[in-house]
Amino acid sequence: MPELNLIQHHPAEGPGAIAEWARLRGITLNVFRADLGQLPPISAAPVILLGGPYESNAGPEWLEHERQWLAASLEQGAAVFAICLGAQLLALSLGGSVRRMARPETGWTRVSFADGQVLNVLEWHEDAIDLPPGAQLLASSAACEQQMYRVGPTRVGLQFHPEWDAQSVVLLNEHFGDESPLPRGEDDGVEHAAVFEWLRGTLDGWWAGV
Repeated sequence: MPELNLIQHHPAEGPGAIAEWARLRGITLNVFRADLGQLPPISAAPVILLGGPYESNAGPEWLEHERQWLAASLEQGAAVFAICLGAQLLALSLGGSVRRMARPETGWTRVSFADGQVLNVLEWHEDAIDLPPGAQLLASSAACEQQMYRVGPTRVGLQFHPEWDAQSVVLLNEHFGDESPLPRGEDDGVEHAAVFEWLRGTLDGWWAGV
C-alpha cells in the first residue's frame, strides 16, 4: 500500500477530508504533529502540509525546525501539497513572501479558478502570499488574489481549506469558541460535497505526478 506523509500543526486541524481521499485511494496517511516535535526524515518523499494559527515567518521554535526541514526536503526534490499556513511556508521556502492583509478572510468564500471554475470554499486567514519566482497563479478571491498557486508540476499551495469537512468545522468551533468565524449549525452539505469533489480530483492529479 502506498504511503503519504502529512504534517499537522494544531490539535484541532487534522487531515479532515484528506483522510477520506486517502482511504478511497488505498493510501496510508502517516500523520506527523510538527507542534509536538514530530517530522519525517528529510527526503524526497511527497508530503501534505496543513494549516494552523501561526505566523509562517515567525511563530514558535518548532516552526523554525519545520522551515529548515521543508527547505532541505525541497532540495531533495520533494513534492508538496500545502494548505494555508503550509502554503505560506512553501512560498517562503521557494523565494516568495508573506504579508498581513488589510482584514481577515473568513467563512465561506467564492474562489475563481484559472480554468473558469468557481467554488465556495472555507477560509480563515489574515496573511497573504506574494508568489515565489516562477509560480503560476491558479485561483483568486475578491479579498485575496493568491488563493492557489503551483511551482512546477508537484508543488502546490492553497490559501483556502478544502480539507475542512463538516466534522472539521464542528471541532474547530468547539476548540476556538467565540474566536471562530466558521459557520455554526448550518446545513452546508451541498457545499462540502462540491469541495470534496474538487479536492479529490485535485489530489488525484497531484498524486499522479509524484
